[in-house]
Amino acid sequence: MATIAFHTLGCKLNFAESSDLARRFAENGYNQVDFKQKADVYVLNTCTVTQIAEKKCRNAIRQAHTLNPEAIIAVIGCFSQLNPDVIESIEGVDIILGNDDKHKLVDYVLNHHKTSIPTNKVFDISHLKTFYTSYSSDDRTRSFLKVQDGCDYFCTYCAIPFARGRSRNEDIETIVGCAKQLAKEGKKEVVLTGVNIGDFGKSTNETFLDLIKRLDEIEEIQRYRISSIEPNLITEEVIDFCASSRAFLPHFHIPLQSGDNKILKLMHRKYERELFAERVNYIKEKMPLAFIAADVIVGFPQETKEDFLSTYKFIESLPLAFLHVFTYSERPNTIAAKMQGKVPIVERRERSKELQNLSIEKKLKFYEKNCGNKEKILWEADNEKGLMFGFSENYIRVARPFDEKYINQITEETLKELDTANQYYKI
Repeated sequence: MATIAFHTLGCKLNFAESSDLARRFAENGYNQVDFKQKADVYVLNTCTVTQIAEKKCRNAIRQAHTLNPEAIIAVIGCFSQLNPDVIESIEGVDIILGNDDKHKLVDYVLNHHKTSIPTNKVFDISHLKTFYTSYSSDDRTRSFLKVQDGCDYFCTYCAIPFARGRSRNEDIETIVGCAKQLAKEGKKEVVLTGVNIGDFGKSTNETFLDLIKRLDEIEEIQRYRISSIEPNLITEEVIDFCASSRAFLPHFHIPLQSGDNKILKLMHRKYERELFAERVNYIKEKMPLAFIAADVIVGFPQETKEDFLSTYKFIESLPLAFLHVFTYSERPNTIAAKMQGKVPIVERRERSKELQNLSIEKKLKFYEKNCGNKEKILWEADNEKGLMFGFSENYIRVARPFDEKYINQITEETLKELDTANQYYKI
């Protein structure tokens, strides 16, 4: 039996798409193996958010070629969409597909004949309207369900609109059909993913609120999480529905990017920090124990020490539980890459470290606030040194001694013993 290995970089959306491709290869007789093993086909689903992600892609290609020089190596996704010529120059690459053609990967592999020149199928996707629904199924407990793709925002630091095209989605009934399939597979939790999911409905004359209301009706799915939603798109109506819904959990990830209005304007974000604070405080008013995370970029061009301090104090004042901190990375062809006032790399990293430390403090404070609460935990399958882990509805990590009978089960536990060093509760 032919073997295939996947290496996925970047967002949950990429993982959903990789899992969907893995299912299609399995239907065609391929056995999936670990990327560190020798395989007949290697697939790299790439990211272009940062220079680090691109470096990881190059290293993974070389690793695959070393493991098996005769293997077919296919590179797909955002890095290949924006830099096909760069990938073509790397030894060992056979197939390069952009975001328009990656769903056809099975056909390209089955019909591939090894030559010294890679098959390069990358086209302009600025006017792409097609949408391919995907979901992950390799996790026994949860699935990432792709509900939207592309973005119309064109923030000055971001290359994603050039890599994934304009905002688009499938209609609600099709997505509901995917969720019902996940229910048949025994998934108890679904994470809604996309590039800008709050923008859902532009291409089908529907709304994100319409979508989550319909998904909430699928009783076999016990829990939904919203992966990330813009501050200007998480309306009070969406928050109110989540607060009263059957299955949408008190867990939100809201990109902030900067807590300084001058920097937000330079980024071409569609809100000021006051709106972000309003949304966070409204969530806490409706769901006092909600877990709220935020993305933040540090070291953006023209960000002074005073601007950074403004961001730091703003975040410090908010009831956030976690920060996903990005050190600003110049992306080719973006407006920000051409801006004056570059922040030195060393300074960017120092600011990043400061916010990462603040994140650790906030997460621990949030965990401590939940001490003594009874929480419903969905247990996962991994055995980590004799422990299994699960998450509460409000995204608190909990550990217990590994016991297979608990996998994909929900139990109610009292949060008592907090491991502060590793930030999880012990049962």
